[in-house]
Amino acid sequence: MNTLPATPAVRARTFRDGYAHCAALLTRCIGHDLIALAARFGIAGVFWLSGRTKVEGWFTVSDNAVALFADEYRQPLLAPALAAHLAAYAEHLFPVLLVLGLATRVAALALLAMTAVIQVLVYPDAWPTHLVWATALLYLAGRGPGRLSLDRALRLD
Repeated sequence: MNTLPATPAVRARTFRDGYAHCAALLTRCIGHDLIALAARFGIAGVFWLSGRTKVEGWFTVSDNAVALFADEYRQPLLAPALAAHLAAYAEHLFPVLLVLGLATRVAALALLAMTAVIQVLVYPDAWPTHLVWATALLYLAGRGPGRLSLDRALRLD
């Protein structure tokens, strides 16, 4: 049997064809609906857990949360007590909306604005984390919640 070794051009074409096949398979298997669902639940979890640190019991904003806004966060636009309450409410309401897929684009934009405030005014060195959050939120704002959502069921998206 007399076979010639594959030339670099043949190997390159074989690699491109295999890569293109894998890419097409992944595109079919990992569609918008799965990505949107993962983004909704993932970013909702981040903000929900943060909101839970600001309350005692079911929904009483803690003195510790107010102190945190007064001492560490030092948000210049709002009084610490008001900022603590608004943050606690936002970090509970918008994640619930994301999980339900209800008013998803509005919730994503609200949390994106909150992320921007955190980045600019509170933790400017945490940009890698905030960029990950912003990526998920921008995806949801731009592409919507996907089929597994109340927005789609109610034909709002």
